[in-house]
Amino acid sequence: MTISQHHEQEHEARAYWVTETGDGELRREALPARRDGEALVRTLYSGVSRGTERVVHEGRVPERVADLMQAPHQEGDFPGPVKYGYLNVGIVEEGPDEWRGQTVFSLHPHQDFYVIPTSQLTAIPEEVPAKRAVLTGIVEVAINALWEAGPRLGDRVAVVGGGLVGGVLATLLRKYPLGRLQLVDADPEKRNLAEKLSIEFAEPEDAKNDNDIVFHCSASNEGLKLSLQLAGDDSDVIELSWFADKEVTLPLGEDFHARRLNIRSSQVGAVALPRRHRRSNAQRLEQAATELRDPLFDTFITSECLFQNLPATLTKLFERPGGFCHVVAYPHPED
Repeated sequence: MTISQHHEQEHEARAYWVTETGDGELRREALPARRDGEALVRTLYSGVSRGTERVVHEGRVPERVADLMQAPHQEGDFPGPVKYGYLNVGIVEEGPDEWRGQTVFSLHPHQDFYVIPTSQLTAIPEEVPAKRAVLTGIVEVAINALWEAGPRLGDRVAVVGGGLVGGVLATLLRKYPLGRLQLVDADPEKRNLAEKLSIEFAEPEDAKNDNDIVFHCSASNEGLKLSLQLAGDDSDVIELSWFADKEVTLPLGEDFHARRLNIRSSQVGAVALPRRHRRSNAQRLEQAATELRDPLFDTFITSECLFQNLPATLTKLFERPGGFCHVVAYPHPED
């Protein structure tokens, strides 16, 4: 590969790192020379995936799967110091002509400038605001689960857990000609989300059973147990939660065996098996970016901070439950 050294502008970047103690700090780093087929991206917004990033901050990534759970552009190793994150939207400042000036999504950590192969960028449609586009990686998770489950006409579906992933999944499920769709959560405040999405809400004791598909998104023992109770005979529970090092105890002697249920993982690192031979990870991200034309997704942007305030903000964010996606804004000197 030939190297095109771009000397017209020397760049130093600042990136967010999780330290060994679980704190966070901004570090300066020199950017590598941009090669052919690569782009220099200036970040506009990044998103904090609360559940996963909290696990990283608390040093709870299990050693056994540490390599598998690395983010695509992560630097350092768990438990730290590590540069981690995967919801980044920026603008291509230097690169191939067809990419220059394009708003793009990438699975890159929190960093103000970075160099990346254009093959790892997803172009954001003009109708999708840059801030909303940070959700591309979350919508991708939901699309993978839908490809895994394959909802059919008239299906009865429950989404257990109305957090960011569950909420985004329920937003996509509204498009399907289902017989029933319920958002189930132990927090009665999540009724507000269901009303915004115009779907039915139920607390656990009122949730309807005999579902064709149950999507579990609560990352809790109780939520997975409830999901098994809500699943119809011979049906599937699609597991989207990442439990990290949390032990899960399930009453497998009850519904699971008696009614021949299946629990299927929907881990996003690989395309769901029913689509793996016909869709790539890049095509899955393109589909996610297209879905974000729907302004209803703005519901899931619930807090914001400036990049320079990220270390102090995340400490408070992880102490306080609630909210969906936290957005980090990167002001430009010319803005």
